[in-house]
Amino acid sequence: MRAYRGQMSDNQPIRRSLPEKQKQLRDLKETLAAMKSHTSPALKESVRKRIAQLEAELTAAPVLKASNRSGTAARPRQERAATPRRPTIRSL
Repeated sequence: MRAYRGQMSDNQPIRRSLPEKQKQLRDLKETLAAMKSHTSPALKESVRKRIAQLEAELTAAPVLKASNRSGTAARPRQERAATPRRPTIRSL
Protein backbone atom coordinates (compact mmCIF):
# COMPACT_ATOMS: atom_id res chain seq x y z
CA MET A 1 0.00 0.00 0.00
CA ARG A 2 1.38 3.40 -0.95
CA ALA A 3 1.54 6.36 1.35
CA TYR A 4 -0.06 9.60 0.26
CA ARG A 5 1.83 12.89 0.41
CA GLY A 6 1.84 14.39 3.88
CA GLN A 7 1.22 11.12 5.70
CA MET A 8 2.91 10.79 9.08
CA SER A 9 5.23 8.09 7.73
CA ASP A 10 6.90 10.59 5.40
CA ASN A 11 9.75 11.25 7.84
CA GLN A 12 8.54 14.75 8.63
CA PRO A 13 8.89 16.47 11.98
CA ILE A 14 5.84 16.34 14.20
CA ARG A 15 4.19 19.73 14.44
CA ARG A 16 3.31 20.57 18.03
CA SER A 17 1.10 23.31 19.38
CA LEU A 18 2.30 25.84 21.93
CA PRO A 19 0.88 24.00 24.99
CA GLU A 20 2.38 20.72 23.77
CA LYS A 21 5.80 22.38 23.43
CA GLN A 22 5.52 23.85 26.92
CA LYS A 23 4.66 20.41 28.33
CA GLN A 24 7.55 18.82 26.45
CA LEU A 25 9.91 21.48 27.82
CA ARG A 26 8.75 20.79 31.40
CA ASP A 27 9.18 17.05 30.87
CA LEU A 28 12.67 17.44 29.46
CA LYS A 29 13.75 19.68 32.33
CA GLU A 30 12.45 17.10 34.81
CA THR A 31 14.24 14.34 32.91
CA LEU A 32 17.52 16.27 32.95
CA ALA A 33 17.19 16.92 36.68
CA ALA A 34 16.46 13.25 37.36
CA MET A 35 19.46 11.95 35.41
CA LYS A 36 22.06 10.16 37.49
CA SER A 37 25.72 11.15 37.62
CA HIS A 38 26.73 8.10 35.56
CA THR A 39 24.41 8.99 32.65
CA SER A 40 26.36 9.43 29.42
CA PRO A 41 27.47 12.99 28.66
CA ALA A 42 26.21 12.66 25.08
CA LEU A 43 22.68 11.94 26.31
CA LYS A 44 22.76 14.86 28.74
CA GLU A 45 24.03 17.16 26.00
CA SER A 46 21.31 16.09 23.57
CA VAL A 47 18.61 16.79 26.18
CA ARG A 48 20.17 20.21 26.92
CA LYS A 49 20.25 20.96 23.20
CA ARG A 50 16.58 20.07 22.78
CA ILE A 51 15.68 22.21 25.81
CA ALA A 52 17.51 25.16 24.26
CA GLN A 53 15.68 24.63 20.94
CA LEU A 54 12.30 24.51 22.65
CA GLU A 55 13.03 27.63 24.70
CA ALA A 56 14.03 29.48 21.53
CA GLU A 57 10.83 28.35 19.79
CA LEU A 58 8.68 29.38 22.75
CA THR A 59 10.24 32.85 22.96
CA ALA A 60 9.68 33.33 19.22
CA ALA A 61 6.12 31.95 19.33
CA PRO A 62 4.28 35.23 20.20
CA VAL A 63 6.05 37.01 17.35
CA LEU A 64 5.20 34.24 14.89
CA LYS A 65 1.61 34.08 16.11
CA ALA A 66 1.13 37.83 15.56
CA SER A 67 2.63 37.71 12.07
CA ASN A 68 0.45 34.71 11.12
CA ARG A 69 -2.71 36.49 12.23
CA SER A 70 -1.94 39.56 10.16
CA GLY A 71 -1.10 37.39 7.14
CA THR A 72 -4.33 35.42 7.22
CA ALA A 73 -6.49 38.48 7.81
CA ALA A 74 -5.15 40.14 4.67
CA ARG A 75 -6.05 37.19 2.41
CA PRO A 76 -9.45 37.40 0.74
CA ARG A 77 -12.06 34.84 1.69
CA GLN A 78 -12.39 33.51 -1.86
CA GLU A 79 -8.67 32.72 -2.09
CA ARG A 80 -8.77 30.61 1.08
CA ALA A 81 -11.84 28.72 -0.12
CA ALA A 82 -10.24 28.02 -3.51
CA THR A 83 -7.55 25.75 -2.05
CA PRO A 84 -8.45 22.08 -2.57
CA ARG A 85 -9.14 19.92 0.43
CA ARG A 86 -7.70 16.47 0.87
CA PRO A 87 -10.23 13.68 0.58
CA THR A 88 -11.10 12.04 3.87
CA ILE A 89 -10.84 8.33 4.46
CA ARG A 90 -13.85 6.91 6.17
CA SER A 91 -13.76 3.60 7.92
CA LEU A 92 -16.77 1.34 8.17
